[in-house]
Amino acid sequence: MTSDRTNERTTNSKISKSRPNIVCIGGGNMARALIGGWLTNNVSASQISVAEPNESARLALSNDFCIQCFSDNQLAVAQADVWLLAVKPQLMQSVCQSLRAQAQASAPLVISIAAGISTTSLQAWLGDNARIVRAMPNTPALIGQGATGLYAGAAVASDAREVATALMNAVGRTIWLEFEQQMDAVTATSGSGPAYFFLLIEAMQQAAIELGLSPENARELVLQTALGAATMARQSDSSAAELRISVTSPGGTTQAALEVFNDGQFSGLVKQALSAAQKRGHALSQQFGA
Repeated sequence: MTSDRTNERTTNSKISKSRPNIVCIGGGNMARALIGGWLTNNVSASQISVAEPNESARLALSNDFCIQCFSDNQLAVAQADVWLLAVKPQLMQSVCQSLRAQAQASAPLVISIAAGISTTSLQAWLGDNARIVRAMPNTPALIGQGATGLYAGAAVASDAREVATALMNAVGRTIWLEFEQQMDAVTATSGSGPAYFFLLIEAMQQAAIELGLSPENARELVLQTALGAATMARQSDSSAAELRISVTSPGGTTQAALEVFNDGQFSGLVKQALSAAQKRGHALSQQFGA
């Protein structure tokens, strides 16, 4: 086994560039969101390429983003400093093992956004020279408003961590996790989280229409309310509970609505939903990990 010191020196020589070349292995929705976010945040299209087996998907990526696309993973990674693994968990082992020789030769920074697949599994498939960071971003990265949890083992050099942080900060906000087991909670909270808010927006819009508003007015009011509430929570020093209390007058309309939510065990339902997502992430690790 190559020493950690040698690994670190080799890796740093590859990723210390101020403008690293990035290849996305897989061109699905999350990869598209990240690419779109990077391109609007000072990452050049010439720095980004994609390996995608589906011909129509490759054509769409090339047309939408003006980036180079490959059908072959090995050709795609040849000149890349950073590999973003954006394939489904069930495909990850075969993809990584097919790239093992190149990972050993070039010691890339490998960022995996696959739910459930551990760094231990990725290291076993790619070899010791690959510097592996797990990331769980979400789709608002497309508009620079993503939320990403990051984890790397102690052997990953600070330069690699800085590159991963910079790439994800370019599309939103990032946090680093102390323990890899927390990644499933990140997946349940923010990785899947946009869908929860879209569901609430969808339900509120439909209810507003049934209460007599036009679809256009319902959409405008609900979306601006969601944006305003999130912005207010972000900018305030108060907790969400304190903000809720401050807009809830005793005996008023807000209290009447919140009582219905409470009667329906809203908080408990949210906890159950996040727990289900967390358990599914753990199950993916057990099913498709090394």
